[in-house]
Amino acid sequence: MPVKETIEEGAVPVKIFTDDIDDGARQQLVNLSKLPIIHHHVAAMPDVHVGIGATVGTVIATDRAIIPAAVGVDLGCGMIAARTSLSADQLDEKSLRRVYDQITRDVPVGRDQHKAGRELKHAVAPFGGEVRRILDSHPQIAKRFKRTQNWAQQMGTLGGGNHFIEVCLDESDRVWVMLHSGSRGIGNAIGSYFIELARGDMERSVANLPDRDLAYLTEGAEHFDDYVAAVDWAQRYAAANRHAMMGVVLDALRRHLPPFEVTQEAVNCHHNYVQRERHFGKDVWLTRKGAISARKGELGIIPGSMGAKSYIVRGRGSEESFHSCAHGAGRRMSRSAAQKRFTAADVVEQTAGVICRKDKSVVDEIPGAYKPIEEVMENQSDLVEVVHTLKQVLCVKG
Repeated sequence: MPVKETIEEGAVPVKIFTDDIDDGARQQLVNLSKLPIIHHHVAAMPDVHVGIGATVGTVIATDRAIIPAAVGVDLGCGMIAARTSLSADQLDEKSLRRVYDQITRDVPVGRDQHKAGRELKHAVAPFGGEVRRILDSHPQIAKRFKRTQNWAQQMGTLGGGNHFIEVCLDESDRVWVMLHSGSRGIGNAIGSYFIELARGDMERSVANLPDRDLAYLTEGAEHFDDYVAAVDWAQRYAAANRHAMMGVVLDALRRHLPPFEVTQEAVNCHHNYVQRERHFGKDVWLTRKGAISARKGELGIIPGSMGAKSYIVRGRGSEESFHSCAHGAGRRMSRSAAQKRFTAADVVEQTAGVICRKDKSVVDEIPGAYKPIEEVMENQSDLVEVVHTLKQVLCVKG
């Protein structure tokens, strides 16, 4: 069985799919298991690590309630990958550097966005009416935007943190494009707004919440339906953002590489999201906080850290993991700890063979700050099977 440890300290068990877990993450899992809304058990994936309130790399089934801070603020954050007809022998360093420069020109990163009038209008069009209703109903969400932010101009942009765009080779030297992003500033504004509303509700009604970041909204409560609608919008926006960005990136490749076709889009999958699912005999709200769906036969993407391997996987449909698996390598140390421990020279060493930024600004994303992806994959061999193994040759960081 893949479960390495079971904790029986709360109202439900915690099932942990790794033995690489620190005390802080363990305590957060126990806190979760004490909530009266948790259904059946809490599942901690092999990449589990400390988060805000709830651990990252956790699957949480809740009965008639949702924990907004567990869903998080990067609503719908996830991955998309596409395989091309290109092969390794059609790449060289000169052309890849041109592709890298083209991507950095065409895809805004960090806090940047598309210029006014240059929005990806075809991708933006389906989302305007709904978001106007959300912002009209909750003007505080709009106020959380800085005046320079615009949800439409951010469609097809990467963002910051651990978001990335990569060109990879699989085990057959076939070229893939893979990227990681979410719902950008609008998702952050929606998530943080409802997290504060949930905290306010809990402070008035619950005296002994284990952690204020575990405040939850219950079905029938004042803000619940609005939260569900806003999160659903943000999750669909995030998926569209990845799809639109993939189109821009593929166009960048076409400008500098031989003609090619896209032969397979692996999947466009969330790994920070909530949706209605049925598990252990009950319809529940299932939150995957740093986890992907791994139903039997379902394809998914599990990226390693910058310079490490990544995987296209097929789910095995494990009930104990709520049909889920890890979403990546998982951090072993915080960003600040990584910046203190590693240098730009370490980044150069650990990203050898990858065209990417190798300066001080990306030290917090160095592979050494993450768990070894091979170990994570070994711990979830009963949750997924590997379909393709990818290795980066180019990486654009957010």
